[in-house]
Amino acid sequence: MSLPKDFIWGFSTSAYQIEGAIEQDGRGPSIWDSFCNQPGRITGGSSGAVACNSYNRTADDIALLKSLGATAYRFSLSWSRIIPLGGREDPINDTGMQHYVKFVDDLLDAGITPFVTLYHWDLPDELEKRYGGLLNRQEFPLDFERYARIVFEALPKVKHWATFNEPWVSCILGYNVGSAAPGRTSAASTDPWIVGHNILIAHGRAAKTYRKKFQAQHGGEIGIVLDGDATYPWDASDPEDIRACNRKIEFSIGWFADPIYLGHYPAAMRAQLLSRLPTFTDEERALVKGSSDYYGMNHYTANYVKHREDAPNLEDYAGNVDILFSNKNGDWIGAETESRWLRPCPQGFGDLLRWISERYRNPKIYVLENGTSIKGENDLPIEKILEDDFRVQYYDGYVREMAAAVRLCGVDVRGYFAWSLMDNFEWAEGYRTRFGACYVDYDNGQKRYVKKSATVMKQLFDELTKKD
Repeated sequence: MSLPKDFIWGFSTSAYQIEGAIEQDGRGPSIWDSFCNQPGRITGGSSGAVACNSYNRTADDIALLKSLGATAYRFSLSWSRIIPLGGREDPINDTGMQHYVKFVDDLLDAGITPFVTLYHWDLPDELEKRYGGLLNRQEFPLDFERYARIVFEALPKVKHWATFNEPWVSCILGYNVGSAAPGRTSAASTDPWIVGHNILIAHGRAAKTYRKKFQAQHGGEIGIVLDGDATYPWDASDPEDIRACNRKIEFSIGWFADPIYLGHYPAAMRAQLLSRLPTFTDEERALVKGSSDYYGMNHYTANYVKHREDAPNLEDYAGNVDILFSNKNGDWIGAETESRWLRPCPQGFGDLLRWISERYRNPKIYVLENGTSIKGENDLPIEKILEDDFRVQYYDGYVREMAAAVRLCGVDVRGYFAWSLMDNFEWAEGYRTRFGACYVDYDNGQKRYVKKSATVMKQLFDELTKKD
């Protein structure tokens, strides 16, 4: 037993991936609605229009969580459901806000602790059209701050807040690769870094508002959620590959965590990007540094990293490295999954937890996403889908690595959330890729079925958590 007795565990979802009901009760369109309407963007031409219909099935989802023994649930709010046009002078949709008020109350009545994320990639579409959305350094942080304040006021019972989920994805996939909303690839040499800077400022403004006006009375905490992969050198004997591993993490995790915990962008980013990387004003630095009460960690996979000999091009976003799944000796980092970017490597989870703990002086950590798809899962009969032993083994390996990092190295992990509670709209991959611990039958009313992986979680955490 190595996890603290008050350790929190549960499952994660996000609004656009599960809620559906995109035109119900006054919700306005988001950039993901618009992105999905563009031909060729989403596998199968699908969207989150219906998804798991969780907006209309909150009672079912809560009952499901309770049946699995989960002690907490991490979900996100739809900004455009609360403020359909998004801006600080735009009207509030009280029906949308009250939906979340009731949902939080119902979770608490069921003994489930809500962890609420304000922004999981679904910007109100009007703000994208009005001023360029996340690219606007003046308007976007102010609109986000007002949205956050409205939600803080309406949901005083929530004690665990996250501002942004995986800003790296918003910046790189949204403004460089173009595979996520808003799907921009123009001016890729500058846009991702501008967006990342603006997200940090918006996060800092929201955190300052919460701490100044709500934290003492509500007794909660606020942070940001960062994704990152573990790294190993392609050639373990090559010092350049070893350095490249750290550089790759600096370009993903360090991009956001260094300003928050250390007060500046990572050295590797400053050296490569030069003037393309925005600089903090004194006021912005004061907003951002120290602005998270905890480190929100999303983690799925690991890579072998090989340095490049040539100078980086303007579109490079990873630190001028090759990101690979096999090393110089031909060893694979893990087995294939349905997701081309994901191969299980439990050891990498432990190593990255230790890296974060050492670099940022042992912050309190919540693991807010961790999970896997299974190669070919969607093509199996339901009986075999429910016997998801690959996912069972993934969770078991990763959770035990996390527990070992706590026990042996003193890493301060306070909670773990599996991604995801149920199969859902997997962004550009549509509905073909399934990450759920519960199966969703999209053809028959989004009925939920519990997979084996969902049933083993309580037993796993009961085994690993201290009893007194």
